[in-house]
Amino acid sequence: MHEILVVCGTNRNESVSMQMAQYYVELLKKSGITAGLIDLKDLPEDFAFSALYENSGKNKAFNPLRDEMLHAKKFVFIVPEYNGSFPGVLKTFIDGLQYPLTFRDKKCALVGISSGNQGGGLALSHLTDILNYCGTHVLALKPKLAFIEKHFKEGMIQNPLYQELLETQVQKLIEF
Repeated sequence: MHEILVVCGTNRNESVSMQMAQYYVELLKKSGITAGLIDLKDLPEDFAFSALYENSGKNKAFNPLRDEMLHAKKFVFIVPEYNGSFPGVLKTFIDGLQYPLTFRDKKCALVGISSGNQGGGLALSHLTDILNYCGTHVLALKPKLAFIEKHFKEGMIQNPLYQELLETQVQKLIEF
């Protein structure tokens, strides 16, 4: 079991979100925290039909991810902005988790990323509402990393402000 679980919020191939999730795991490691990583690309192709609702807990390929989320103490969601919100696959993933035990009284941090100038602000707002509904305490510091392709290259943050925001968020999440 990992103390903190980082979730890449998309299943897109070769996504910047996954690179950012890996980067965040390294930031946690530098702070002495063992972190796990969930890549939504690892979801079973049919999980939206075979792991939700009346099929909850019945998909052998989805259940290890479900259990990992259930047993994590804290989460970090790397949230790309898609169409003014977050990816539907992330919402479907959340819907497949054990409710309310996966999220109730747990803590999480959110990082928004976008190619545009909003940094995923709406996506973070929407996801915060859902997580709060599920009983999760969301850290107030939610970096919104706009124009991400310009500021994150070859797996490294190029923008000193973005670096400072992420490092500060890691410390606040550890203390949270």
